[in-house]
Amino acid sequence: MNLPAIDNRTARRLFLDAHALLERPNGAGRGAGLAAVIQRLGFVQVDSVNTMARAHDLILWSRQNAYRPDALRKLNDRDRVTFEHWTHDAAVIPAEFFPHWRLRFARDKARLREKWQDWHGTAFHAEIDTVLRHVTDHGAVHSAEIGGKRAEKSTGWWDWHPSKTALEYLWRTGELAITRREGFRKFYDLTERVIPAEQLNAHIPEDRVIDWACRAALDRLGFATPGELAAFWALITPLEAKTWVDAARGRGEIAEAVVQGADAAPRRVVLWPATLARLADLPEATPRMRVLSPFDPALRDRKRAERLFGFSYRIEIFVPEAQRRYGYYVFPLMEGDKMVGRIDMRADREAARLGVRAVWPEAGVTWVQGRQNRLEAELDRLLPLAGCDSVVFENGYLVT
Repeated sequence: MNLPAIDNRTARRLFLDAHALLERPNGAGRGAGLAAVIQRLGFVQVDSVNTMARAHDLILWSRQNAYRPDALRKLNDRDRVTFEHWTHDAAVIPAEFFPHWRLRFARDKARLREKWQDWHGTAFHAEIDTVLRHVTDHGAVHSAEIGGKRAEKSTGWWDWHPSKTALEYLWRTGELAITRREGFRKFYDLTERVIPAEQLNAHIPEDRVIDWACRAALDRLGFATPGELAAFWALITPLEAKTWVDAARGRGEIAEAVVQGADAAPRRVVLWPATLARLADLPEATPRMRVLSPFDPALRDRKRAERLFGFSYRIEIFVPEAQRRYGYYVFPLMEGDKMVGRIDMRADREAARLGVRAVWPEAGVTWVQGRQNRLEAELDRLLPLAGCDSVVFENGYLVT
């Protein structure tokens, strides 16, 4: 069977269009406009690293340059337009999707209880009812307020005390929700006190959740394999996604195509017929330089980013500084529809300076003056988000 072929450049543009990175950033960066961006992306990964800006803030800023962090806190903590929970990682998710997460809660309830007893020890089992009763009686709490003995065995960074583990377990299984953050500290409350009644009281059958998960993922990816559909929300299994794809293809609801990778290796994918029909009408990418979060939804799937863009990214956590090719946490640089480099920078907020330690062009990318000018223009736009007034390039920053 001869399938339609999508060349790599067209595939990149289609993918970036689906991720709101093809057009020039615009919008007020707050309220309904910001909620629409989160809805379009599906979710925004939350991360604590703040060398220049937190991941979720940079993700949203990349789409609406007027965005400031307080706007997300207002949407989530006050307006309840979004809620925090788990996809492939902790994320901010549109509140209207909450009923679909009941499937996640149910599946995690047994899985995490068993898995975490090996990870954190068994002491947290006895704390679950106690913690739930405490929150019911006293309202929102953070982990330090109900701390107790440490876990039964040391587990490094995740050495949670049993009460903290119980809090996380109750959150992951839907009995508690995150009502707000102060700094980056989570406050947990009963789910019925956090989630709006319309979403809280809605119940959706499992088969409809699976159908929604696949359709909504395909809307937001542009094209995908069954495995990528399953991984998008991390709500359903790869087998469930494959079964859905087979059925939808049999009904003629989805089309198939072959996407050319950056390395010219073809990959068979599914997409909506309407998507296939508009490939010739895709707009060109804006030529500006963009600084992206390492956890940007367009890049978080490292294997897909390498296949589609020829861009290999990983955070080297346990490698000694002297042995790293790049810094621990560097920001990808995208120009138009191509990945052109990565940048290591830190915000010195006391001095109000954004310090650029290093810029590494990608293989085959020549760092001409026009490209440098576009980078400097992007860094100037970033200054308000970083809480700085000026950009300082260290000597020898350009690594070629």
